[in-house]
Amino acid sequence: MVILIVALLVLGPKRLPELAKTLGRAFGELRKASSELTTEIENTRIVLEEEARAASREARAEARKRARAEEDKKDDPPAAAKPDPDADETD
Repeated sequence: MVILIVALLVLGPKRLPELAKTLGRAFGELRKASSELTTEIENTRIVLEEEARAASREARAEARKRARAEEDKKDDPPAAAKPDPDADETD
């Protein structure tokens, strides 16, 4: 209340409404810019989370692929121990 009285005395009754209108517009623009920034940050966070999930899925798929390849190597006997089907057994 004291601030309003001082502003009225300093600025006068004609300039005070203009100042209030200007301040109202400035605060409105500040609120709009803040809202836009918040929205942009949220959208960026969502995109980054989606990319992280996709990378995680790809890494898990690659790990499963490597694990299967290692398991296949364990299941296959070495090449030297495999019998040759074309070899003549009557030696």
